[in-house]
Amino acid sequence: MSLRMRRAALILALLVLSAASADTLRLKNGGIVKGEVLRKKADRVLVDLGFTVLSVPMDEVDSIAPDGEAGPAATDEHADLYRSAPGQGELTVKENVERVGESVVEIRTSIGLGSGFVIHPEGYVITNDHVVAGEHKLSITLYKKGPRELEKLQFNKVRIVATDAHLDLALLKIEDIGDRIFQTVPLGDSDALKQGQNVFAVGSPLGLERSVSQGIISLKNRPMGGMLYIQTTTQINPGNSGGPLFNLRGEVVGVNNMKLVEAGVEGMGFAIPAGTLKGFVRNRDAFAFDPRHPNAGFRYGTPPKP
Repeated sequence: MSLRMRRAALILALLVLSAASADTLRLKNGGIVKGEVLRKKADRVLVDLGFTVLSVPMDEVDSIAPDGEAGPAATDEHADLYRSAPGQGELTVKENVERVGESVVEIRTSIGLGSGFVIHPEGYVITNDHVVAGEHKLSITLYKKGPRELEKLQFNKVRIVATDAHLDLALLKIEDIGDRIFQTVPLGDSDALKQGQNVFAVGSPLGLERSVSQGIISLKNRPMGGMLYIQTTTQINPGNSGGPLFNLRGEVVGVNNMKLVEAGVEGMGFAIPAGTLKGFVRNRDAFAFDPRHPNAGFRYGTPPKP
């Protein structure tokens, strides 16, 4: 056997061995890397792909699942714009902010501002309908951590894809992205929330971008106005609207949208459950934005009386 054939056979054997014992790395941008994890360092993880060793920055890694524990794919639940990450481990709030921070954005309109979060690497963003209602010109600001300083990225070409006033949800698309791939956050299971569970919010209350607040789940299914909301003690203020409510696995379990404001009332914020959000995204064609009626999706006239 020639030297070239022996090398080819060795590479093939390594590929088979790697595939047989492959760990799964889920990246923050939604990508997946499969290979044997050789070593974990504070700033990176070394992965054997069989034919080469890949060095992956640790701050780009969402989760690492050992061989045989990869769990469901990141794009399950018939989703094409959002992902889930059921194998993602719990971290402290501080560690989670590092993990999810670059996916939380600030949304500005001609009359106000709100928050939002990226669910797809191509620039699809979730926020509240009341943040963008009646608006055509939007801008989105993202804060990216660089090697030496924080980079502020502003996108001025933003399209409203779908919106619904009753659900108070809107889906946006950043159009001027070039070849940029956005970091995303996974959507969690809001039905699995427990009373007293720790959660936290990231957003731009009063325009103070990248603000973090922490609280617990007061009740996961508070009925109000014909809708079910997550009630939380997490501080929600003007500007937090449309921003994510996270569990400690870094999953979005709700979309912050309101608080009770009365004398003597404190710690009563509300969020739209992730389950409602998933249904909105999957059925976005039913809520497609019509520029002739900028406050909602499709509208149907009242049927004639018999």
